[in-house]
Amino acid sequence: MNQTTRENKELERLAARKKVYSLLGLALRAGKLASGEFMTEKSVKEGLAQLVITAGDASDNTKKNFRDMCTFYEVPFALFGTKDELGHAIGKDFRASMAVCDEGFARSIRKAMEEWDARSIQQAAEERNI
Repeated sequence: MNQTTRENKELERLAARKKVYSLLGLALRAGKLASGEFMTEKSVKEGLAQLVITAGDASDNTKKNFRDMCTFYEVPFALFGTKDELGHAIGKDFRASMAVCDEGFARSIRKAMEEWDARSIQQAAEERNI
């Protein structure tokens, strides 16, 4: 694989990641995003959350807490990005967790995350075969 192809694959992967952050910002402006641990937990327990996102660099306790809560309340759960990236995406300081409270936004965000993940896996496989 030549350098240009590798660069194009990386740009595609970054575009998929950027799409997730853009959708999170749109959900916030539409009033369909709860951010921060307290509001995320409240949204899950009230049955409003359609997707919970926790930062990959959140504490192990925070990740376990939300993973277990989402399993109990049957809410999709995802680890994505960092606290700084999640906060920046919605124009706030760092955020360890957020809940998407709209099925349409949740579906679109999950799809964008899957595109990013698939591209990341593909890129890693291609790099091993270099």
